[in-house]
Amino acid sequence: MTEKTAYSLVGIYGGTFDPVHYGHLRVAEELVGILQLNHLFFLPAGHPRLRNAPSAPGASRVAMLQEAICGNALFSVDGREIRRPGETYSVESLQEIKQEYQIKYKTDQQVALCFIIGADAFIKLPYWHHWRKLFELCHLVIVNRPGSVSIDNLSGLPDELRTACQTRQTTAVTELKNSPYGRIFAASTTLLDISSTAIRSLIASGKSTRYLLPEAVINYIDKHGFYAGEK
Repeated sequence: MTEKTAYSLVGIYGGTFDPVHYGHLRVAEELVGILQLNHLFFLPAGHPRLRNAPSAPGASRVAMLQEAICGNALFSVDGREIRRPGETYSVESLQEIKQEYQIKYKTDQQVALCFIIGADAFIKLPYWHHWRKLFELCHLVIVNRPGSVSIDNLSGLPDELRTACQTRQTTAVTELKNSPYGRIFAASTTLLDISSTAIRSLIASGKSTRYLLPEAVINYIDKHGFYAGEK
């Protein structure tokens, strides 16, 4: 008998996706199954405050994502941060999504958002804009990345973040489904050692990127000449 839960889970996968590659897509695919997500939205960053500006224009990163997920009914792209002028903050996007979702998608079941970020971004959370407010808007789903610190335990986190997280960790998806926000879930997914930085470097060197990202994305990059002039 299936346990009845209070909330349907919706994934929000943030990142620059410059460009999107199979590492991103495999994580998204596995999280749909692990978390039993009702839907997953890719949320490409507009003008991030804590990292260099993306190489490809925002509209093109959205277009590459749309090419990459074409045919997957559980995946969508949310381009609100690309459309928003100035620096973009995750907390603002999550506030908007939380307010809009139930009305826009006409669902009767209450929804809990799962904000998906890499472990490397998670350990920098205290530098984010109004970072503590995230715990009042969503669950945080942390994905380890090749070569990055693991957050399977809290010992390696900055003191401020470790204190904030001590009572929030869970290993049970049912706890996410029975809480509206505020839990932290470390997901175990396949770690494909692929990075957007390495892909851009290969393109700049005139080398093949086949099998690192979808063919449709490779064709889009070739057509528009992205990354070819980078050093």
